[in-house]
Amino acid sequence: GEHVGIAGRSGSGKSTLVKLLLALYPPECGRLVVDGVPLADIRHEALLHQIAVVPQETELFSLSLRDNLTLGRDVSELDLLTACRIAQLDDVIALLPDGLDSPVGEKGHSLSGGQRQRVGIARAVLRDAPVLLLDEATSALDADTEARLIDALMSDHAPGRTVILIAHRPRAFERMGRVLTMDAGRFVDRAALVPA
Repeated sequence: GEHVGIAGRSGSGKSTLVKLLLALYPPECGRLVVDGVPLADIRHEALLHQIAVVPQETELFSLSLRDNLTLGRDVSELDLLTACRIAQLDDVIALLPDGLDSPVGEKGHSLSGGQRQRVGIARAVLRDAPVLLLDEATSALDADTEARLIDALMSDHAPGRTVILIAHRPRAFERMGRVLTMDAGRFVDRAALVPA
């Protein structure tokens, strides 16, 4: 799979692009094609099964951290711990009184914004979908945590998958194969990057 970063100022069309990719909006002109198949010909449920989306705001429930990660799915402890390591949740889990079994409170109020985003990323890793779409999913992280998370994600989860990373900070794109810049709903720059 290809690893693509998408940059652009607020209002440049990044959120609209996500909605188009998820077939929530029909394109006004032209068509979107996935593996040679027009997006309009793909059942919406089938499309959503292929894409793990991490929005900027992760929805959490008044459950344990474990239950917020698995969302009722049967997940092995090894897969759960691997997803938490990739998402840089190890330090958070170590501080919680009951570790993964600690309640996170209503809407995850006991966690910071960055910790909630990391839960969303771990959740997406557990989905094991062929496409990973991160929509400003690291915006609340400090630069060092973001770099460690993206490094772990790209090394341990991204190989063989398509990754679309939407972000504001240029450093987030260091591990992407190429970066597209949006302005006024159009791609205005297509920078090919050589991975370090």
